[in-house]
Amino acid sequence: IMLLYLKQAWESRVRAGNDTQEDLLYAIREGAVLRVRPKAMTVAVIIAGLVPIMFGAGTGSEVMQRIAAPMVGGMITAPLLSMFVVPAVYLILRRQQAKSD
Repeated sequence: IMLLYLKQAWESRVRAGNDTQEDLLYAIREGAVLRVRPKAMTVAVIIAGLVPIMFGAGTGSEVMQRIAAPMVGGMITAPLLSMFVVPAVYLILRRQQAKSD
């Protein structure tokens, strides 16, 4: 979904006649900012649901903790990937595409 927002922001800047490197950076920031709140809300809700499982004690808690631990790790690393790595790679690829045009 992040790529769709980045592409949409860039295409709207290009249609307006703004297709410089600075405009590319602005479009990436604009597209990424639109995804911050939905991503943060999703991660917060999922982690809030998994925290009781991680710190619970009782019947079956050992098994559930082993199931929940990778999910918590994924919910910490996946947003970092989509918020930082995907926009950076998009910038690199767009710059290379602009050089080849």
